[in-house]
Amino acid sequence: MTLDLGLEGKRALVTGGSRGVGRATAELLAQGGAHVGISYRSRADEARRVVEGVRALGVRGWAEGGDLTDRRAVDRLFSRVDEEFDGLDIFVGNAGIWPVADVPLSGMEDERWHTTVAVNLDSIFFTTRAALQRMSSDGRVVLVSSTAGQRGEAYHSDYAATKGAIISLVKGLCVEVGRRGITVNAVAPGWIDTEMSASALGGPDRPAIDDAIPLGRVATAEDVAGPIVMLCSPLARHITGEVLNVNGGAVLVG
Repeated sequence: MTLDLGLEGKRALVTGGSRGVGRATAELLAQGGAHVGISYRSRADEARRVVEGVRALGVRGWAEGGDLTDRRAVDRLFSRVDEEFDGLDIFVGNAGIWPVADVPLSGMEDERWHTTVAVNLDSIFFTTRAALQRMSSDGRVVLVSSTAGQRGEAYHSDYAATKGAIISLVKGLCVEVGRRGITVNAVAPGWIDTEMSASALGGPDRPAIDDAIPLGRVATAEDVAGPIVMLCSPLARHITGEVLNVNGGAVLVG
């Protein structure tokens, strides 16, 4: 007996889809029968491999490169959405950065602050706005936040501020679009074993990081993609304005 996720024929866009959580989400949506477009910033070869994998599952797949902090790149991305899909059913706002260096706010350079805000928040504004302009009734929006957006993160206040803003955006936006039948939710991962966090997870603090998680391990990209896809499906049709924690229970301790 199989479970039908109700994604057959749905038109999905995943930003930051060439690697990590975005890649895993795109692949899982395609496994559920959705057509999937992804955006990527610079990793064309990796994006191409994701698209090949999506198409191998018998659905449409495509990729569009560009810097989503640039309105012109966002316009190009959504022109591609119009060309390929003529509308949108699912939008996953995943593209973002985590600056590796520990920097106290008192010593943070303007450039780091503005870069983090642009990549993690301005791009979400640009892309979510464009997605909603094309979204069908009964559409799904899922934005990727972080546990840092809920409880802060010392020496990464720029990152925590942007992820907290995404949560606030979800809370307001779900009310704006609810009458259109569109749900808006966030996932809030903790540590994820991806390239973005490789420098921290590959260091001497890794055992302590694992020990601080009640489930005893850092999440994989697939661990986060599953809850995202669930929120994109009819299984979550009466869930909106929520933040789904995907952190192995880490937010409850420490």
